[in-house]
Amino acid sequence: MNLRFKKVILGFKEKLLMLEPEKINSLKKCNEGIHLCNNTLYLLRSLVEKKDFKTLEEEVHFFKTVKSEPLGYLVYFSEVRSCELLMPKIGLSNQLNFLEKKINRINKFFNRNWDFVHYMEEGLSYLDIQYFTRSNQVFPLYSLPEACYLDPKFFTSHDMLWARIKGLNIFIIYLQERIKLLRAQKHRDLQGARTKKSLTWNASKTALTELIYALHAVNAINDGSGNVKAIAAVFESVFNINLDNLYKTYSEIKARKGGRSRFLEDLVTRFNEKMGEDDSF
Repeated sequence: MNLRFKKVILGFKEKLLMLEPEKINSLKKCNEGIHLCNNTLYLLRSLVEKKDFKTLEEEVHFFKTVKSEPLGYLVYFSEVRSCELLMPKIGLSNQLNFLEKKINRINKFFNRNWDFVHYMEEGLSYLDIQYFTRSNQVFPLYSLPEACYLDPKFFTSHDMLWARIKGLNIFIIYLQERIKLLRAQKHRDLQGARTKKSLTWNASKTALTELIYALHAVNAINDGSGNVKAIAAVFESVFNINLDNLYKTYSEIKARKGGRSRFLEDLVTRFNEKMGEDDSF
């Protein structure tokens, strides 16, 4: 890299690290990033105006590699800022839909420019003179924040497109992380809602122990492959109850005098009474 540009880019990268762009999700940080990119591009343009390039190779390197660094981040910070401003304020589903639409829009952009994306990602260079020298300028048809750098001495036909591709690649990571966090929040909310609506066991723990052992005895769960402790764990979760001393309770049930399965017998009696009452209507 030319020494006159190297100092500017090194300063840009040092300040960029302090911003931690991969963690940015606030307007204040976005504005700081945009300000940093604008200042860097201004300095680069001033250097180009003072002293032009000596060779085509030097010109290609500048527009392909040097300028695309701050310009790509300008795209990124501008996209994040727009996203944060327009993001729905209420409703996790609304926010997720908004971000997924952003992803779809980016996919369409990459599909439209697949040939150039392929050229750059493959590290090809046979069209660099056409793409990254000012002798082949083509004014972009889109209006974007980076369009303020359309000084005839400071842009080529594809340098802005390349910077936009680089910026959107970083923006995709931001969107994916945002979606991941929102989905995690949605999952936690659903779990919390389920907990609030959980069922309550109103009979005794001994009664529930009877039921668990009875279900296990008749192989009603998992064809009898599940052990009593595993069945008990499910009931503990469903009813938010702690069945401590499960085996001791079962031993006490077995030691009862007379009818030992009191809860189950009462269950059968009441169920039959219920059906009899329903039949009478």
